[in-house]
Amino acid sequence: MRALIAVALSAFVALPAAALAKPSLRDVQEIEDPLFAVAVAKEVSDYCDEIGPRYLKGLGELRRLKARANALGYSDAEIRDYIESDAEKARMRAKGEKLLAQNGVDYGKPETFCAYGRAEIEKNSAIGVLLRAK
Repeated sequence: MRALIAVALSAFVALPAAALAKPSLRDVQEIEDPLFAVAVAKEVSDYCDEIGPRYLKGLGELRRLKARANALGYSDAEIRDYIESDAEKARMRAKGEKLLAQNGVDYGKPETFCAYGRAEIEKNSAIGVLLRAK
């Protein structure tokens, strides 16, 4: 009986620590989604000469995301580890390539990046606001 009480008590004491554990930044949509938009906008501007990035807007968005992640309790080291992670970069790239392919973008045809970028600019989407037509 004492053993059962000890196990139950230790589980109860450990519960708050588990509840306070932070999720990976990839699972925090208010960070992941805007960061993904910045990555896709950069890819579009890299492949389409007719569309450029809005550097100051993108930089401002990245600074806002860092400040928000800090406010959510993530340290600068945790944020840096997430941003610099090869696994996260590969995951983000795969996610971006899937989105682009679903929207008719072909890496062998730069004009498809331009068409996609112009459509995003026209929609004033999260991606579009980070781009400008030249």
